[in-house]
Amino acid sequence: MSRIGVQPINIPEGVEVNISESNLVTVKGKMGELQQQVHPDITVKQEEEQIVLKRPTSYKSHKAMHGLYRALINNMVIGVSEGFKLDLELEGVGYRAEVQDNVLDLTLGFSHHVYFQLPDIVKAEAVMQRQKNPVVTLTSPDKQLLGQVAAKIRELRRPEPYKGKGVKFKGEVIRRKAGKSAAST
Repeated sequence: MSRIGVQPINIPEGVEVNISESNLVTVKGKMGELQQQVHPDITVKQEEEQIVLKRPTSYKSHKAMHGLYRALINNMVIGVSEGFKLDLELEGVGYRAEVQDNVLDLTLGFSHHVYFQLPDIVKAEAVMQRQKNPVVTLTSPDKQLLGQVAAKIRELRRPEPYKGKGVKFKGEVIRRKAGKSAAST
């Protein structure tokens, strides 16, 4: 039995859920509106202040979809009520970050600036303090899109294992390698 799928999703105050006949779940809240199309085999019902998902059989594929859609809808409810936040840290000499009109301007040690266009639903804030690495904070109600955008920004300059320079998630530990050893004669 799916351990995640059987748990009901509590709907917090100020969140409105609409389930259409075609299994399209729409969630509205103070942070925005999100939609998710649910597979026709999974039944989604709203009972009082909870959302309950049911599956027709105990086949492996139905169990997997049961837990998946429960997690996706739960993330939508949390996203529109509280939102999600991710911090990226730029580690390296001369690395900088600025945000202008939903465009992230990054200086990552290349001969040119890197401009990254953010989706409308993702907001960014760059904090640069003296003697500290620049930090880019991304916020969004959509958890999946937030993770995808953060991964694309990280791919612009992945942390390298020798000096640890690059774009990394806040708190991420980079496995360091030893440099070249002195040649013995």
